[in-house]
Amino acid sequence: MPSSIIAYDLGTGGIKASLYDSDGQRLTSVFVGYDTSYPQASWHEQRPEDWWSVLVSATRQLLVCPCADASSIQCLAISGHSLGCVPLDKDGHLLCDATPIWSDRRAEAQTVPFFNKVDPAQWYLTTGNGFPAAHYTVFKALWYRDHMPDLFRRIDKIVGTKDYLNFRLTGKIRTDFSYASGCGVYDLLQWDYAPTLVDASGLPREIWPDISPSASVLGELTPAAAAALGLPCTVKVACGGVDNSCMALGARNIAEGRTYASLGSSAWIAVTSATPLLDQRVKPYVFTHVMPGLFNSAVAIFSSGSSFKWVCQQMCQDLLAQAARDNLDVYDLMSGLAASSPAGARGAIFNPSLAGGSSLDLSPLIRGAFLGLDLGHTRADLIRAAMEGIALNLRLALDELRKLCRVCDQMVVVGGSSKSALWRQIFADAFDLSILQTNVGQDAGSLGAAALAAVSAGLWNDFSPIDRIHRIEATAEPDPATRLTYQNLLPAFRRVSHLLADVSQNPQPA
Repeated sequence: MPSSIIAYDLGTGGIKASLYDSDGQRLTSVFVGYDTSYPQASWHEQRPEDWWSVLVSATRQLLVCPCADASSIQCLAISGHSLGCVPLDKDGHLLCDATPIWSDRRAEAQTVPFFNKVDPAQWYLTTGNGFPAAHYTVFKALWYRDHMPDLFRRIDKIVGTKDYLNFRLTGKIRTDFSYASGCGVYDLLQWDYAPTLVDASGLPREIWPDISPSASVLGELTPAAAAALGLPCTVKVACGGVDNSCMALGARNIAEGRTYASLGSSAWIAVTSATPLLDQRVKPYVFTHVMPGLFNSAVAIFSSGSSFKWVCQQMCQDLLAQAARDNLDVYDLMSGLAASSPAGARGAIFNPSLAGGSSLDLSPLIRGAFLGLDLGHTRADLIRAAMEGIALNLRLALDELRKLCRVCDQMVVVGGSSKSALWRQIFADAFDLSILQTNVGQDAGSLGAAALAAVSAGLWNDFSPIDRIHRIEATAEPDPATRLTYQNLLPAFRRVSHLLADVSQNPQPA
């Protein structure tokens, strides 16, 4: 039987295990979820043992599919959610049942002494770490030092999400350049940990795992891992990469200036380039690409799909019931209603900042709003306004990236919203770009991991097959009239964002 690959996409909500053939065609996939806990304000935790148990479960389910043959699998690779902080002792034992994930911000206090030693502006220009600093791994490690000193004294290594799973698979502790670039003490241009930043943290250099290329082989499965997964010990394990960069690879960002938009609970636009795109005002966040010599620079909004879900839950209970009754997608029903409203939603404006502000906003405390409503507005108008507000917020992100580099005139969109023809047309008109829907859809992260496995195992010579794998299924071109509508609306949308940021910073007394 021809060679095959397993790609794992370890996300915030669960793991997707996908079986690919050696040509990069997905044969089947399985998703298994796990929980995030929120024990205190700003604490977002997951159990690394849950990652391992669902990886095993998903693999076992994958192997019972008729198209699967365990003996044909040559290599596997993992795309893992970023900024993880998993402490291991010198024997590789897990020191915490639950560890902070990317969205955890408990380490705010730990940033203060660090930035008393390090200029924040220079730190950003060195690392490209554009999220609020407390998200980054080094500060989470310092939180362990300050709040769990007994545990901290036993730490030998701090590893990321996919690196912990790679250790369980191979017994080897390493990371790759893309994941290391989110640790908070990594120098993008030097492709290594920055000695001055490591020294300023007070943490020993040895606590950080050594770095290997994403498309290199860490080793083969240990006997214990092979038995747990039901795979041969000869299966190779690639080093893999951080989710942002694996998704970029899977979304065709394999050349200078290519862009993609990821449309999920949060959303971002990312550009691939030979140099990191850095700006002190907007602070694009930058990860080293899983492809050597490239970087992925992105600007995000924190609440896109989650804001649209809120609109669904608060305004569309009848559509939810209809979708459940008739086995339909509730978002298709919402799009159908929105299509009956004209571009511009009859003057209604929606700001989608329901989860707070990103680097685009004047304040992280900003909250969303509907504005410009009158008695003539309908639910269809409000749904359309929500879709347009998300698109216009991303247009602001795109404009900032355009100031820093040349952006291609085509953009691949991936994620749940990419399935909707109306969404794609709104993005084309709001961005003034051709929007491409391809067969890859929501599998960009998985395809990126599969490509790393294929190159690692020698099944591919390079990453060029990615372009061949993508087949364009639909193209949305900007409509001149609607494009002009959104162009005229954009200044008002920007003013509204500034107003909401100002109000959030100056709340009225109760």
